[in-house]
Amino acid sequence: MDIRDLKLFLHLAESRHFGRSAKAMHVSPSTLSRQIQRLEDDIGQILFLRDNRTVQLTDAGQQLKQFAQQTLLHYQQLRHSLGQHGPSLSGELRLFCSVTAAYSHLPPILDHFRAEHPLVEIKLTTGDAADAVEKVQSGDADLGIAGHPEILPSSIDFTPIGDIPMILIAPALPCPVQAQTRAELPDWPHIPFILPEHGPARRRIDHWLRANRITNPLIYATVAGHEAIVSMVALGCGIALIPDVVMENSPEPVRNRISVLEHGTPVDALQLGVCVQRKRTQEPLISAFWQLLER
Repeated sequence: MDIRDLKLFLHLAESRHFGRSAKAMHVSPSTLSRQIQRLEDDIGQILFLRDNRTVQLTDAGQQLKQFAQQTLLHYQQLRHSLGQHGPSLSGELRLFCSVTAAYSHLPPILDHFRAEHPLVEIKLTTGDAADAVEKVQSGDADLGIAGHPEILPSSIDFTPIGDIPMILIAPALPCPVQAQTRAELPDWPHIPFILPEHGPARRRIDHWLRANRITNPLIYATVAGHEAIVSMVALGCGIALIPDVVMENSPEPVRNRISVLEHGTPVDALQLGVCVQRKRTQEPLISAFWQLLER
């Protein structure tokens, strides 16, 4: 077991997709598979349960994930300590993101940042991702994780950290909405939709509705935050178009109550990234965080 193996394992544990991890880590899928097999042989336990559609961590995999995170953090802190020249950065950095992003994208970023700058205190606030740009503009947050808006304010810098596909979800358990979606020709204008209040995802939904000639959709509710939308779909209130990462990071009892619908019409992926006030990019803490993202 070496550092490279642990990095490959951690990326796969986060993405749960061999193809995406292989591409991101610059190895072939077969090489990644062999490295994971070698780890499993070393430990004597199966780390992932795989089928044609999903990759899930086993209990042993969860334990190794915690070990790998701590090992890499200590390794990075050691490298930082040995290579440090001059005083370390210190102070408070205020981050804003959705609950989902706090699970899906923020941990590996913060692991690297804390390893390089262990004296910096991170203050994390969660909320609706559609509010991230406004939080940064108003100074309520130093940095925010947000979907790229159609029009980015000139005062904001944005660096991408991932493209998030959009999926159409519906209740999986028997209910009137499920019956409507399973009709041979679903009557989309009469199926209740649950919509986000605003933001990049809402604009993609509006485009999808127009592409499907749904000029007067039946709106059950408009909700702040995709996590709440997923819960309402699971309860049978309606259908929704959401970033797939939200469903992937929802609690299992909620995921089990949801099915993904084929919607036919292409929907642009949501570009996720970190935003900051342009005039603040030279501040030491923000500059250090921004340089890490660009690396």
